[in-house]
Amino acid sequence: MLMVLFLMGFTVVVVLMSCFLKLGSWLGWMVVVWGCMVNAVGVSLSVYNSVGVVNCDFGEVFCYDEVSCGLVWLLVVVVSLSLLASMDDMVRKNMEWSFLWLVVGLEVVLVFCFIVDSMIAFYVFFEGSLIPILFIVCCWGYQPERLQASKYVMLYMVVASLPLLVCVMKLFSFEGSDSFVYFYSGGSDGLQVSFLEFFGVSLAFFVKSPVYGVHLWLPKAHAEAPVGGSMLLAGVLLKLGGYGLIRFGWFLCGFSGVVLNGVICLCVLGGIFASMVCCVQIDVKGLIAYSSIGHMSLVVSGVMCGSYWGLKGGVFLMLAHGLSSCGMFFLASNLSKLCSSRMLFVIRGGVGNLFGVNFWLVVMCGFNAGVPLSLNFLSEVMLYVALVSYSLVFSVFIGVLSFLSCLYSWFFLLRYAGWSLPILGLFFIVWGFSVLCGESGLFTCYFFSG
Repeated sequence: MLMVLFLMGFTVVVVLMSCFLKLGSWLGWMVVVWGCMVNAVGVSLSVYNSVGVVNCDFGEVFCYDEVSCGLVWLLVVVVSLSLLASMDDMVRKNMEWSFLWLVVGLEVVLVFCFIVDSMIAFYVFFEGSLIPILFIVCCWGYQPERLQASKYVMLYMVVASLPLLVCVMKLFSFEGSDSFVYFYSGGSDGLQVSFLEFFGVSLAFFVKSPVYGVHLWLPKAHAEAPVGGSMLLAGVLLKLGGYGLIRFGWFLCGFSGVVLNGVICLCVLGGIFASMVCCVQIDVKGLIAYSSIGHMSLVVSGVMCGSYWGLKGGVFLMLAHGLSSCGMFFLASNLSKLCSSRMLFVIRGGVGNLFGVNFWLVVMCGFNAGVPLSLNFLSEVMLYVALVSYSLVFSVFIGVLSFLSCLYSWFFLLRYAGWSLPILGLFFIVWGFSVLCGESGLFTCYFFSG
């Protein structure tokens, strides 16, 4: 814990140094970016001290485990990459330091959200993270519609999170404590969860993830946000939904039955619907946004299963998706600037023979599709095992979801690079089709053997 607080203080010192040095805007930005990178290394080293152990510091004000430390590491890496991606845009304007302070403030708020033990404090930081991203979208957005996108984000987040606040206050009034550790250590024994309480707690995290059906704010926010804001949205803020479901798992597991099964089915089907929308998208930011909805729906369904593999697979997929989506948004934003358009039919073949850009496009699309030997592949396999163990009926839907994920990743690569039939794109399709056949064959064998 002291390591994390020291790194937060180091970030503020780095920003102050870059402000007062005044040796040039480029030098100031590079000092901040590399200072954040040093923070990421420090956080990754501190994770090794807390794997499998819940650590509490400062009178149990802060409690953290490997999930918290992993997300803090992802947060620092994504903040560093977003500053690096925004350097060209921010240096040319007069508000670059305002953008920097908003990003650093968002980082501090999210660090406290990931490590705090009090539910009320968690709710405050959970909602407080909305303020910096609203300012980033409103002040540095590309189009006048950014005000409408900000209204969508505010409306969805605030309305969906109010039932969560009511449930937290009810728990505090009846149990006399709002500590996560207290309820995890047995304080929730005998707790009866009604349908309204289950719906109120889960709705806030479903909207934040988001799950298909309450997702309309995400494509609008991505379409109007600058490249740094899109990277922060996809890389970190979407992970608050999965993190909240993990932290309130003791509460949600108290309600089981048809409703829980229906929620998991809706999440899996929502991932399929989002992947189908990706296949027909013509806006590159919309395509990446809907792919995020598909991946996060898979995370939510795995966490809601309540199994160990579902939990670990969900955490790994959150980390993997945070890195791959940031890379795709960075590449899409820079290539769209070259072509002065985000429409895929306009920028088709705009990359040409640029080897470096083509290489990273293939890498990011491969990670997004979950090719073997990637963290996405490992996490998706764990989630597939968890879902098939929960119900073998999910095997067919999982196969379709994997196939569609490979298909729209290939479409994205095909439209950007302008190749007639890329070999790696063909590999994406073959890989997705093989998973589809394998899952369908597993279900068929089980059906006829029963």
